[in-house]
Amino acid sequence: MEMDSLYRPQGVEERWQRVWEEEGLYHADADDPRPSYVIAVPPPNVTGALHMGHALNGSIQDALVRWHRMRGFNTLWQPGFDHAGIATQAVVEKELRRQGTARQELGREAFVERVWEWLHEYGGVIMSQFRRLGCSLDYSRERFTMDDDYVRAVTRFFVHLYERGWLFRDNRIINWCPDCRTSISDLEVEHIEVDDALTYARYPLVEGDGAITIATVRPATILADVAVAVHPKDERYAGLVGKDVLVPVVSRRVPVIADERVDPSFGTGALKITPGHDPVDFEIGRDHGLPEPAVIGLDGRMTGDIPEKLVGLTEDEASEYVVEWLRQEGLLERRESHRHAVGHCERSGTRIQPLVSLLWWCAMDELAAPAIEAIEAGRVTFHPPVHGRVALDWLKAIRPWNVSRQLWWGHQLPIWYCAEGHVICAESEPDACTECGSRELVRDEDVLDTWFSSALWPFATLGWPDETPDLRSFYPGDVNSTGREIIFLWVNRMLMAGLELLGEIPFRDVIIHSTVLAHDGRRMSKSLGTGVDPVELIEEHGADATRYGLLKMSSTQDVRFSTQPIEEGRRLANKLWNASRLLLMAGGEEPEARPVSVEERWILARIDATRAEVELDYASYDFAHAVDRLYHLTFDDFCDWYLEAIKPNLTDAAVRATALAALERLLQLLHPLLPHVTEEIWTHVPGRKTRLIVAPWPGPDERFAADVEALVRVQEAAERFRRSGVLTPLDGDEQRIFRAVVRPERAGARNGDVEAERARLRAEIDRAESMLANERFVERAPVEVVAAEREKLERYRRELDSLGD
Repeated sequence: MEMDSLYRPQGVEERWQRVWEEEGLYHADADDPRPSYVIAVPPPNVTGALHMGHALNGSIQDALVRWHRMRGFNTLWQPGFDHAGIATQAVVEKELRRQGTARQELGREAFVERVWEWLHEYGGVIMSQFRRLGCSLDYSRERFTMDDDYVRAVTRFFVHLYERGWLFRDNRIINWCPDCRTSISDLEVEHIEVDDALTYARYPLVEGDGAITIATVRPATILADVAVAVHPKDERYAGLVGKDVLVPVVSRRVPVIADERVDPSFGTGALKITPGHDPVDFEIGRDHGLPEPAVIGLDGRMTGDIPEKLVGLTEDEASEYVVEWLRQEGLLERRESHRHAVGHCERSGTRIQPLVSLLWWCAMDELAAPAIEAIEAGRVTFHPPVHGRVALDWLKAIRPWNVSRQLWWGHQLPIWYCAEGHVICAESEPDACTECGSRELVRDEDVLDTWFSSALWPFATLGWPDETPDLRSFYPGDVNSTGREIIFLWVNRMLMAGLELLGEIPFRDVIIHSTVLAHDGRRMSKSLGTGVDPVELIEEHGADATRYGLLKMSSTQDVRFSTQPIEEGRRLANKLWNASRLLLMAGGEEPEARPVSVEERWILARIDATRAEVELDYASYDFAHAVDRLYHLTFDDFCDWYLEAIKPNLTDAAVRATALAALERLLQLLHPLLPHVTEEIWTHVPGRKTRLIVAPWPGPDERFAADVEALVRVQEAAERFRRSGVLTPLDGDEQRIFRAVVRPERAGARNGDVEAERARLRAEIDRAESMLANERFVERAPVEVVAAEREKLERYRRELDSLGD
């Protein structure tokens, strides 16, 4: 079958994705005796669609997976979805409101059923988009964090932690989102700068004259004050500590206390203490044994022991009332503008309400210790290393984790209470209370935080808690690739859970990839119109080009999105196609390296040298350099130099056989990056025995290593001629290759200004020698910069020498 004259990725890419999957080439077998290589894809939210982060991460993981598959590993890339409790519930509730109803009207069971209906209708979009990108996930193993087996794993983990004595129930301050109607973790709170009014209010002394003035941005919470605190070394208030003051509006008698957590420089240096509505106040209140009244409810409106006229008002409305009351009573000292950071729910954008709630918590000290040791001992390595230090800092500062929420959609806690108030934690409903024998049991209505779903992902997907063949073959895995915002939400939790439940780290390497930013340097935003849909890029340029471009942009630093690398990837695919078509149309010899000429030995040496470099790049997760090397190997070395040099001799069967052998190795090197176009070309190569996706990765071939620099002089001569028109004296093979590739006759018979070129080179030599003679430069400049200068100096001297005296 003859190759088309033009390469059109549309159709070709979809066909190969279908063929690879149908032929089972993505499948991993637990009984396979080969060593395994495992990556569990960070499960995307089931509500989502492919965004740039997914596309970049998918390209990184697929390159690694395809590389290891070709190297003979039993490769598993585990796919799946996260149920995304808050996000999914919010989407379904929005749809219910559009239909004129609400989850409260449906009830829990009917609502959860409605969520499942929605997921079956709309879920899984992202897996089809991963296919569009060419991701070789084992789609037959698709898992979901609300599958029955996964729910059982989550339940087992909860019971395990309870049996270890690490779970406890307590009233503690939480981040409450009145819009999502659930608690959210500190990691899900965005701190946004807002403009508020700082209200200075006087609290009269109960005995004697005078008052103490506090400053607050939340006047409504004055109604829940239980103390006023000052710093113990603040001499302004030394005489007031131990006395009582009256809280405005509610006339509550509260003490003035001393606490080192008070900032004397903020406001008046006197802090109103509201344990029910502020995290710092909560900690101070607990240490001083203060009560924790609440005046703001779960709906964000005023409630509790407050004047009747305030019940049901919003916080802003109640604040207006309190400020006016203070003004009328002569207790308002002043108000001034104040800009500060306020927590907002990252999903709804709603301002967070710190509230005290009775929830389940997990003590983290003993769980975190093995994870800390694993990172510090180097058993888990972060790339770049700075993220390992970030992970460690968080693990060492970790506090008890809130593991329950008030969501309707999610994993229900396996908790029952008897009539006597005893707690029973079991995987299935018990017949009676284990402590008092009561048969009157009530199930808890809380649900588990995503702590549990995320923590278990690397092994719950493999059948844990059962001892399955998959678990024995594919755990521990090898790599976790993700964005830096997931270090705390997933990576650290998986480390802790894996070490606790299986005694093994879930992966050895953690790749923290860069974030692809919008053109203006900010995060991509759909609302601002700066988001880029990777599916649109795939439709326009092809999956291979998109993958190439994303990997070319990847680095240790965030990068601004540009279509230029993607367009470069498309040009590379087209160049490869055209070059392959030229060779395959020339004759039908089977690939066999039988080099005779210098350019034949040179290209085989260049291919092998690049193979070695790319292997080091992959091993260090440096994908940007890997794609760059392969681009220049293909575009410059193979196409522009080698093919042009051998083109006059393609009638020779040995030349064609060697060329096809070189092409074969080139396709193998390129496949992890450009899987579709390489597989399509591979089908036309005579004598192929397997699909390219499972063809062996090229091994070392040092037979021609001595020729790896064989064309340096002629390439420098070509560069000089194209820049200045100066012809370098060459003879033999060098002259032949120069004329075949450069074709100087097309520029006419004239020669350029040789003396001007010599002067330029002498100036460059003087500059480089001067820099390298500067001891401060050599000692202080980065090693790679100094090495580059030495390399340039050698090249300038070599070029000058080639021009003669």
